[in-house]
Amino acid sequence: MRHNDIERWRVFFDDLAPRWDAREDLVAVRRKLLEGFEELGVGPAERILDVGCGTGNLTEALLTRLDPSGEVIAVDISTGMLDIAREKVRDPRVRFLDASSHDLPLPDGSLDRVFCLHVWPHLADCDEHVREFGRCLRDGGLVHVWHLVSRADINAIHGGSGDDVRHDVLGPGTETAACFERNGFTVEGIVDDEERYLVTARKRVRL
Repeated sequence: MRHNDIERWRVFFDDLAPRWDAREDLVAVRRKLLEGFEELGVGPAERILDVGCGTGNLTEALLTRLDPSGEVIAVDISTGMLDIAREKVRDPRVRFLDASSHDLPLPDGSLDRVFCLHVWPHLADCDEHVREFGRCLRDGGLVHVWHLVSRADINAIHGGSGDDVRHDVLGPGTETAACFERNGFTVEGIVDDEERYLVTARKRVRL
């Protein structure tokens, strides 16, 4: 990933952080997240990576699924977002990291699951990030590229948000799936409709 991309997004999201939650219907977001966790079978003892955790809404919701042995590692490049998330979510099962998902300070095979909620269009080189997910996931671990609204809605939002993210386009689900398939994953599901966007991929078991 190019350094200037990281800096561009860092400045943009630092500026947006104080207003982020006011842009969302947090009750509706939480309901959709909890329904999604049930559908995706999130287990109580999993170690889960929240990529681009923002103000911590996914992380906070995940904690309702985890028992004391579970853990969420919440990663973002925006210190402004992380500051709000740390204030909002004070739980020993959460570890916040100021890092990019193309270079994670995590051991090989240490994760059960990765969530990329509303962040995929900002990952400039999908192959680079997916390979890093594969390194950090155990064999059989899962990645979910997830948007709670449609691809058309995401691209319209980005298109109207200025030059910093105007070109961060969410491609068709088949395009995202292909990135995983060529990097050691098997795609288990693609939803790309008027309601939401969800691509689920499983790391292939090495023989």
